[in-house]
Amino acid sequence: MNTTRTLVVLAAAAATTLALAGCTAGDSGTSMEGMDHGNDSTESFDAAAAFDDADVMFAQMMIPHHEQAVEMSDTVLAIDGVGDRVIALAEQIKDAQQPEIDQLEAWLDEWGAGAGDSDGMADMGHGDGMMTADDLASLEAATGDDASRLFLEQMIVHHEGAIDMAEAEVADGEHAGAVEMARSIVETQAAEIDEMRDILATL
Repeated sequence: MNTTRTLVVLAAAAATTLALAGCTAGDSGTSMEGMDHGNDSTESFDAAAAFDDADVMFAQMMIPHHEQAVEMSDTVLAIDGVGDRVIALAEQIKDAQQPEIDQLEAWLDEWGAGAGDSDGMADMGHGDGMMTADDLASLEAATGDDASRLFLEQMIVHHEGAIDMAEAEVADGEHAGAVEMARSIVETQAAEIDEMRDILATL
């Protein structure tokens, strides 16, 4: 009986040892697998947050560009006698571009980059589609159909400049969000140019 009892105890001990070893190996494998997933997630996050000089330049230039489009839209919306289609387009431009300004500013802050020289860009004349101070004053002084026509003509040039800037970002940018915004700008503003030309043909 003593011998039998001893064998039973030894067998139980051996089984317990094997079970613990199995659990330890399983836990270790699970832990390593979890670490691997953590590394993958970190790498994916880093890749999504990556940016380059083209992204910074895109944001720094597009902010004042959009701000001027909003200013032009506000100007024409304050003028009496402007056509309904022009009013709707100006409101559409404001609604689209102000949130993009906010996002671009957030990205520059995230990247630790400054806003750039927006005053210098505004002094470039029609570089990148920007209007001069004289252009803006002419729009503000116009009335009725003349205001509608001038706004559309100026905004077409303005949009063409934005599309050029956005296409450069699509080609050279690295930040996924900025590149996606640039693609949206190309698509949206090209469609708005078509609409503006259509309205101009009726004036």
